[in-house]
Amino acid sequence: MKTALVFGATGGIGEAVVRRLHRDGYKTAIGYCRSEEKAKALAAELSAFCVQCDQSDPASVNNAVQAVYEQFGSLDLLVNCAGISEWGLFDMLSDEAWQRLRGVNFDGVVFACRAAVPLMVRQKSGSIVNIGSVWGETGASCEVAYSACKAGVSGLTKALAKELAPSGITVNCVAPGAVQTAMMNRFSQQEITALCEEIPLGRMANPAEIADAVAFLANARYITGQILGVNGGLYI
Repeated sequence: MKTALVFGATGGIGEAVVRRLHRDGYKTAIGYCRSEEKAKALAAELSAFCVQCDQSDPASVNNAVQAVYEQFGSLDLLVNCAGISEWGLFDMLSDEAWQRLRGVNFDGVVFACRAAVPLMVRQKSGSIVNIGSVWGETGASCEVAYSACKAGVSGLTKALAKELAPSGITVNCVAPGAVQTAMMNRFSQQEITALCEEIPLGRMANPAEIADAVAFLANARYITGQILGVNGGLYI
């Protein structure tokens, strides 16, 4: 049975990924930061392993990955779903906000990959799937810092894929467009309607559709270094 660690597993996309992997037969570890009650409830429901982790802290990430490896004896799939956003003009971005965004959205991905890679190299197999964003590809006004971090995730994915290919490890990225998660709650219904009018398919994605893309890449052994846009045709 394959094993998986999903960071950010209590968010909308993260939970959908955990549920999809469980359905596909993975032994899954739920990585969470603050949502302990939700994480433990999900773990109990799916008979999954639960591990607390602050992804902006490299020591915390290392401890979490090691705990999962000790629990399962292997690590076949790492999924980096943790993410936060910050809405506002770039010149109003505080140092604290930037450090918080970078710590979770980019540094956390770096730390998780760095902790998992030696284990996968030892196995001579494994898959890493990062969650990026359409904004990492196109940029978004009033989300400059978020866009920059997600662009970093895309670059990390492409470079790391080349480095790890000789070890039989694939590294890919799913770049969603607008998804029906709590991250969209800051927008009014009028704003959401206007956004959907810009999407050729005419609606936002649901988290399960992003999870489908993650599951596909997790098992695609001859696809690596790719940024898979799951965006309903937005900005193609």
